[in-house]
Amino acid sequence: AVTAALMAGFGSTQAVAADEFEISGNIALTSDYRFRGISQSDEDPAVQGGFDVGFEPGFYLGTWGSSIDFGGGNDTGSFSTLELDYYGGWRGPIGDSDFGVDVGYAYYDYPGDTVDPKGDYQEFYVKGSWTTLVFAVFYSDDYYAETGESWYFSGDYSLGLIDSLTLGLHAGYTDLDEVGFLSNDTQDYTDYAVSLTYNWATVDFSVAYVGTDLDEEDYFGTELAEPVAVFTIKKAM
Repeated sequence: AVTAALMAGFGSTQAVAADEFEISGNIALTSDYRFRGISQSDEDPAVQGGFDVGFEPGFYLGTWGSSIDFGGGNDTGSFSTLELDYYGGWRGPIGDSDFGVDVGYAYYDYPGDTVDPKGDYQEFYVKGSWTTLVFAVFYSDDYYAETGESWYFSGDYSLGLIDSLTLGLHAGYTDLDEVGFLSNDTQDYTDYAVSLTYNWATVDFSVAYVGTDLDEEDYFGTELAEPVAVFTIKKAM
């Protein structure tokens, strides 16, 4: 639910057609688009949505998008107001066990971005799962705005509490190869989230407490990485 959208930037939902392939989609409204703990919408609401196509025996392609706000721009150009993610990969169980694996590629695109350097970048990822516990590793050879190599390690756990109510726990760690993405000399940071999601008639109502261990000095004198409550409504289609 909310943790998938905030921490990974993309995800799949329930299928609406199935034969040799499955199509699924989702649309959401969130009070603050947080990616790895940092606001991508200047702490304002964002509209999000996407769809996936799954092919036997486990291959998938998809796209996911969100409105964003990085400010008007700088001396080199204007920032985009839209993020579009394109991804594909393969996922499946390991034998007859409760263990699973997901291996894929994602490209983060910011249409209309004219600043120099541009924000577009790519990542490769591997995820391992056991029941509702998921561990993931993301690698980029040149992170956002050409800021060098990066690694992102994350763990997510979901627990059903009562009918239609789910607790989600997330922890992530970003390791940057070079100084530049953050305003100080910091090259790594931790993000976290605790969420509650209630599902009613294929609509998820979520509230999450999302934050990082960064302070204002670490992120350009702003509060975009400070802890905050995020509210999200998400509809599966």
